[in-house]
Amino acid sequence: MKKISTLLLFIVAAALVKAQAPAHTFALGDSTFLLDGKPLQMISGEMHCYRIPQQYWRARMKMAKAMGLNTIGTYVFWNAHEPVQGQYDFTGNNDIAEFVKIAKEEGLWVIMRPSPYACAEWEFGGYPWWLLKDKNLKVRSKDPKFLAAYKSYIMALSKQLSPYLITHGGNILMVQIENEYGSYSNDKEYLDINRKIFREAGFDGILFTCDGPSQMPAGYLPGYLPAVNGLDNPKEVKTLINKYHDGKGPYYIAEWYPGWFDSWGSPHSTTNAEDDAKKLDEVLAAGISINMYMFHGGTSRGFMNGANMSKKEPYSPQTSSYDYDAPLNEAGDPTPKFFKFREIIQKHLPAGVTLPPVPAANKTIAVPSISLTATAPLFTNLGKPVINEKPLCFEDLDQGYGFVLYRTQLKDAADGLLQIKELRDYATVYLNGQRISVLDRHLRQDSLQLKGAKKGDVLDILLENNGRINYGPYLTDNRQGITEKVTLNGTELTGWKMYKFPFQNTSNFKYSTKAITGAQPALYKGSFNLTETGDTWLDLSNFGKGFVFLNGINIGKYWNIGPQQTLYIPAGWLKKGANELVIFDELKSGHKTISALNHPILNVVVKK
Repeated sequence: MKKISTLLLFIVAAALVKAQAPAHTFALGDSTFLLDGKPLQMISGEMHCYRIPQQYWRARMKMAKAMGLNTIGTYVFWNAHEPVQGQYDFTGNNDIAEFVKIAKEEGLWVIMRPSPYACAEWEFGGYPWWLLKDKNLKVRSKDPKFLAAYKSYIMALSKQLSPYLITHGGNILMVQIENEYGSYSNDKEYLDINRKIFREAGFDGILFTCDGPSQMPAGYLPGYLPAVNGLDNPKEVKTLINKYHDGKGPYYIAEWYPGWFDSWGSPHSTTNAEDDAKKLDEVLAAGISINMYMFHGGTSRGFMNGANMSKKEPYSPQTSSYDYDAPLNEAGDPTPKFFKFREIIQKHLPAGVTLPPVPAANKTIAVPSISLTATAPLFTNLGKPVINEKPLCFEDLDQGYGFVLYRTQLKDAADGLLQIKELRDYATVYLNGQRISVLDRHLRQDSLQLKGAKKGDVLDILLENNGRINYGPYLTDNRQGITEKVTLNGTELTGWKMYKFPFQNTSNFKYSTKAITGAQPALYKGSFNLTETGDTWLDLSNFGKGFVFLNGINIGKYWNIGPQQTLYIPAGWLKKGANELVIFDELKSGHKTISALNHPILNVVVKK
């Protein structure tokens, strides 16, 4: 009996070992990646679960397979998963593990990019806003406070992703530990701390970094694969990676750009599909693995768009649409670029291997006229203020996104220069409830001439977070609102009331049917009924600047300077029967109706 029991235990133990053993192996060869000891050329496309409605993840991946991709590249955004410090969210559109699981079910490998800094035209590059509550904390550094917060997040994330690593039987081939670090600094000790944190968290497979060609000397970590961004000449790719990887490969382009993002006030970005297809052909013919950024961009919903800024270029916020002129457009439909890339990829597949058919494009609908029957002026929905002698920035008010209304009464009559020191990012200025100016950080505006102001006049400054900087040397310059002071003719104004409008929802506003006169910021509410659903685009070309909630979901920002003039509404967010719209406009008033189109408008730019 004892012998039988011992034998049974041995059989059970052997079965457990077999069950836990990885189904595949993945390794770095001298020139190629090795899957189960055989060369693997990754033909990858970037998608982000946060920018795609969860119910469409599988459909987008079927499109990826139909174009010929075998891998999905994806960033992970820290601020989506830890909106409040210590409180993690891996549900709904943040369910990154489910995203990876669906990829596995669809026969796709995954390159995971959870480096706490993502860039990606995403608010603060993916860092959570609450890091800025401590104005002395330095992100992307060896600051112990930053590293402690970073490590806690990575530990929480690893619990979601570890089961899907290829070393544990999953489909995640590699994990990125920093992103374009060479564009920011060159501290190898900091990079190695990243590596140690990832290892301690259980990311036990292949780790890599990625940088542009000029950034790589500062951004690579010796001994780990350095992938390259923004380079597609095969000879140059191999030469560069050889230089920083002990004279060998494998060779991986972590970001190849067959498209580009849009910024407010600039033309819609496009690239030449024929030229892109030729480059893809050259890279695949050279045996190099590639990740196209983006395969499908989707939409930066809510207040999650980022902004760029450099020493030469002004602050420049990005649009909610992340269409990117990608092979799969914002709504998930194939473009002419998609079909050209599909032809190229098919040419490089083994003989006899054919691609699956391309799924049909999504159904679209138009809604000709939606009545906006109720309004909620901001100035009659102020709530309880925070009172302080000097103005407080968003972070000191414990607010990450949205708007803050700053109010003070003038102590003396005055004409002269009103200046907001370090304005972040967009302000509408009112005197006794009448708008007198608009100040835009992008246009380097921070002051105006105040005329006819009297003692006791009420000065209001409505400040909007237009998107924190997501790339470059000004990444730390991201505290929002009035970050320094307000002066009138050089004298600092004091005695401020601050009204917080984070706009996490619009449920606490009081609406009426009374018409709004003058240029007043307000919410406009309406409802519409549908007998069928389909993808549609809300036409905001007659509105000013603001955002839209549909059925309780913040679907993104609009601004009449373009190029984006519509907001994409996926069919899955509409309901048969009653639907509700709430539109906030800070620039224009008197809206009565709005319509939805069966196509987007992404190419209109209006000069300011």
